[in-house]
Amino acid sequence: MELDRDLCSLQEVRNLVRAARKAQETLMNFTQEQVDKIIDMMREAGEANAARLAMMAVSETGMGNYNDKCFKNYFASRTLYDYIKPMKTVGIIREDHDKKLWEIAEPVGVIAGIIPTTNPTSTVIYKAMIALKARNAIVFSPHPSAVRCTNEAAKIMHQAAVAAGAPEGAIGCIMNLSMGATNELMKHPSVAMILATGGSALVKAAYSSGKPALGVGPGNVPAFVERSADLAKAAEYIIMGKTFDNGTICASEQAIVAEECIADDLITHLKRQGAHFLDPEEVVKVSKVVMLANGGVNPKVVGKEPKFIAQLAGINIPDQTKCLIAPLSGVGPQWPLSYEKLTTVLGFYRVADWHEGCDRCFQLLEAGGVGHSLSMHCNNVEIIREFALKKPVNRLLINTPAAMGGVGATTGLAPSFTLGCGTWAGSSVSENVTPLHLLNIKRVAWHLGIPDRKPVEPMTSGGCNERAQTQVDVQLVQEIIKQVMQHLNK
Repeated sequence: MELDRDLCSLQEVRNLVRAARKAQETLMNFTQEQVDKIIDMMREAGEANAARLAMMAVSETGMGNYNDKCFKNYFASRTLYDYIKPMKTVGIIREDHDKKLWEIAEPVGVIAGIIPTTNPTSTVIYKAMIALKARNAIVFSPHPSAVRCTNEAAKIMHQAAVAAGAPEGAIGCIMNLSMGATNELMKHPSVAMILATGGSALVKAAYSSGKPALGVGPGNVPAFVERSADLAKAAEYIIMGKTFDNGTICASEQAIVAEECIADDLITHLKRQGAHFLDPEEVVKVSKVVMLANGGVNPKVVGKEPKFIAQLAGINIPDQTKCLIAPLSGVGPQWPLSYEKLTTVLGFYRVADWHEGCDRCFQLLEAGGVGHSLSMHCNNVEIIREFALKKPVNRLLINTPAAMGGVGATTGLAPSFTLGCGTWAGSSVSENVTPLHLLNIKRVAWHLGIPDRKPVEPMTSGGCNERAQTQVDVQLVQEIIKQVMQHLNK
């Protein structure tokens, strides 16, 4: 008898969640030492398989490049491990002796992990490690274009965790994928939380599931270059950030906004770094192949090299080109390349001064990146302060490649592949997600004493009888409070 594929996928989800629920009931009783041993073994497995998983991801998805995906997998293993290793996630994690408070960590339960096609293996390593660090089990839903490599990453993490003492089923992944299966996972009664990384529609579905969800919004990251910047370094970092894994990180630069007085010099440095500036006719051709007519980036060009995009657009570019740059004069539908482009294409704007630059950056953010990130190349602290106070972003990245700075590789931000965008973008979290976001915190609070308060005599507009009654009422309340305080302070 031939089994229905959709029914098989739904049954697989239910089996995975059932196993995860059973595993989580065991995990919740683990000590900090047991948890940390598991995380260390997972770190070791992630490092050991970083190259193989990178090759699988590039081969299956056709996105990004091998070297950078190797780095992503290593970053999600070693760098993340070093950051979360000292975290207390079991038992009493904080004591405040002055306020007489204890804070006690508890796992949230089974987590649904939604995985994007742009980072199909590194996101699995990252989410598996932060989930188990907080004593949660996790079940992954891969992107349809990355089922094999995502499942392999989940398998490696699961085997390492079990070898270190974790229960079977603590990490699961859907193999028979369907939209129904993903919806079943997100809405399953035994799933406590959704950790969603992916397109806007999928993240909205996570927030609409009725479950607590940690999701992210799109990034349309402007890179503002102010006159005080080191232009050579700015050009190097912008190209480095934009071309990292062929632009597949949501924190990667999407448009350069340069002050007019330094724009020409910056262009010279950008060209030295491998940028090819498009002429007006080429901008039109590239726009048509990079962006869809109804909005959004063309999936065919996501994570692709400039040569592929140029061939698709029918233009000629130098062989050594690392990035295509399109000079633009506005933001919106008339300028399709002003929106987020998860590939090796940048917009370029000239502005009179930092005030106009501030406005242009705001327009770009409003076009699709509000709440996410903004990059600045600037050595004027006062201008940086102005941007920080006024821009609706949760990551202002200074003098660093935005793609790496946003995920915490070149900055002091928490290492993460889930970058919260706050309420500006409809997200429930505004920072880089860590194991601490996957905990319930119980609090034990001791009595500190009763504040010395006197009731305020109410004002009345009545006659003498009403005022007399009010005085009696106030005296009665004062007597009651006096008796209660004497009793509590014995």
